[in-house]
Amino acid sequence: MKQRLRNILTSIGWLGTVTRVATDKPYVALTFDDGPNPVWTPRLLDILERHNARATFFMVGKVADRHRDLVAEVAARGHAIGNHSWDHSSFPELTGRQRRRQLRRCLAAQAPHGQRLFRPPYGHQNLASRLDALWLGYEVIAWTAVAEDWLDHGPDALLKRLDGMIRPGHILLLHDALFTSAKRAYLDRTPTLQAVDRLLGEYPDCRFVTVPELLRSGQVVREPWYKRGDRQWLDTLKTEDALQGDPGPG
Repeated sequence: MKQRLRNILTSIGWLGTVTRVATDKPYVALTFDDGPNPVWTPRLLDILERHNARATFFMVGKVADRHRDLVAEVAARGHAIGNHSWDHSSFPELTGRQRRRQLRRCLAAQAPHGQRLFRPPYGHQNLASRLDALWLGYEVIAWTAVAEDWLDHGPDALLKRLDGMIRPGHILLLHDALFTSAKRAYLDRTPTLQAVDRLLGEYPDCRFVTVPELLRSGQVVREPWYKRGDRQWLDTLKTEDALQGDPGPG
């Protein structure tokens, strides 16, 4: 019965989650989660500017609140800013009141630059959390392709993950920071920045745009998107602050 109700509700287009746009324009959306980071985000902004590319940054409110000048710089350089929650909690694990507070606090930390775009942390979403985002006026943005750059892959491996997915209307997921991770070594964004630099150079016929620009370019495709995380795995993750203070083995 629950699955049947879910199928009925998600067949209603506005309740689906955005995964791509059907467009005849050569538009691709680069998106970056978990920032802003005072080390990596400025370097990424320079790479994007060098290639005349625009992107969307789904920022964690707790970090954005500490780096409001960087939030303003991202916006000033022509990029879009979306909501990635206050502290990167898995939304299906929270109550409705907690989820709505997460969204409001994050938006306040990004003010006046944040837009009503939301990417659920870890991509985790259930029907209740989708309805909370809808209640607060958010378009939920997922992705078409993910580089898996939250691990310590090199740029070649990251580009291989995206190979064949650089197509009109697609949404690519990368990270300019990691708010949570299992290992301190994963926090280094150098491979991601190198991969982005090469990616932008290897696809000169594509125009890399913000998510709002992509949404205006054609027919928005919304699909059912319901994922829960393994609670035991979530418990193993540490915040970036904790990992930075971790001396590691030895």
